[in-house]
Amino acid sequence: MRKLQKLAAGALEEVLAGAALHQVLPRYLQHLHTPGERGALQDIVYGSLRQLGRLDTWLAALLERPLTDPELGWLLRVALYQLAYTRAPAHAVVHNAVTAAGQGWRRGLANAVLRNFQRRRAELESIADAQPSARWSHPDWWIAKLQSQHSAHWQGILDASQLHPPFTLRVNCRHGDVASYLRRLNEAGLPAHQTGPDAVTLDRAVPVHSLPGFDAGDVSVQDAGAQWAARLLFPQPGERLAAYPLRVLDACAAPGGKTGHLLERADVELTALDLDATRLARVRENLDRLQLTATLIEGDAAKPDAWWDGRPFDRILADVPCSASGVVRRNPDIKWLRRPDDIAQFAAQQAVMLEALWRLLAPGGTLLYATCSIFHEENDGQVQAFLARHTGDAERCPLPQPLSDGSLLPDAEHDGFFYALLRKT
Repeated sequence: MRKLQKLAAGALEEVLAGAALHQVLPRYLQHLHTPGERGALQDIVYGSLRQLGRLDTWLAALLERPLTDPELGWLLRVALYQLAYTRAPAHAVVHNAVTAAGQGWRRGLANAVLRNFQRRRAELESIADAQPSARWSHPDWWIAKLQSQHSAHWQGILDASQLHPPFTLRVNCRHGDVASYLRRLNEAGLPAHQTGPDAVTLDRAVPVHSLPGFDAGDVSVQDAGAQWAARLLFPQPGERLAAYPLRVLDACAAPGGKTGHLLERADVELTALDLDATRLARVRENLDRLQLTATLIEGDAAKPDAWWDGRPFDRILADVPCSASGVVRRNPDIKWLRRPDDIAQFAAQQAVMLEALWRLLAPGGTLLYATCSIFHEENDGQVQAFLARHTGDAERCPLPQPLSDGSLLPDAEHDGFFYALLRKT
């Protein structure tokens, strides 16, 4: 446990210094040899980031003066997380953290802080509950933005953002249906329930290669909210959309979840575009597993002149870069690394990309604008501004429930997304 604590503390220190969690954590996982150890480290790091506002408040209340030793501070946060949110024996957590702290005053301080936490737990919970950034474990500016933009739902959004994300699969409609796959899961001893037209959510996460038919392409891991994209572009599986294959662009395609779903649902001529060659390779891997074919292009969606062949697309999925504010429970570092000014920068980037992609759309074609954000500037505000610039050639298409306004707010069954379907008139 001592090694786990030190590794987790090191990973947290790097992330909060500005490094992305998905780049930091794999390096630390390499120091561990068993799946159980790696799973424990991942749980500690992700959980500590989800609850960081609360851990910070507890630690500040337990210290007589601000701590000037960052390494010790992260070790103490890790131990506090273990004491409050895991089943690890409290005596083992304290003993190993105190030993890992070192000698002299560091050892004494670690022992005092952790034992005082155990004695003062109820008082410390009350202190944290009285501070919004600790109660909801989000930055104050983020909470204020949600209160302003989602006045009726902000508490539910914050509650959902602190949960473990659901482990949801997309059933490949070319291989079977949800009902039959649920039976296969039940036979394999994996309880699950349906959470969307093509979606099943397992009661607990398992290694993907242990899933029935995963390697054969029967299912893919994809959040239920993300599965709306392909359904909004193609209403029915196997529908004959035209006398010729529709030409479809999946812009910003990596890692390929939506690409695969589009091809599962319709026979189309699909181009998958992404700026990052390494991430584009993941699209290829996913398509190979699903035994599906697309044209993969490395390129910038905002600069199509460098890669576009001049032939218009009938459908475009513009899954644009965004703040990722709707998926922070999967990426808990985001809420601590984002700054208020970042939202306007993302909105400006999205506007450029939307204009560039609109030029590639055939008359009568549709473009699905998609984000995993819950902030107005990136979502409805972006679409309204676009429509104001395109009063002569763009209209917004109605969406089905529960997406009547385009927003899908995070809850226990799916992450947060926004969709707007735009037709070129």
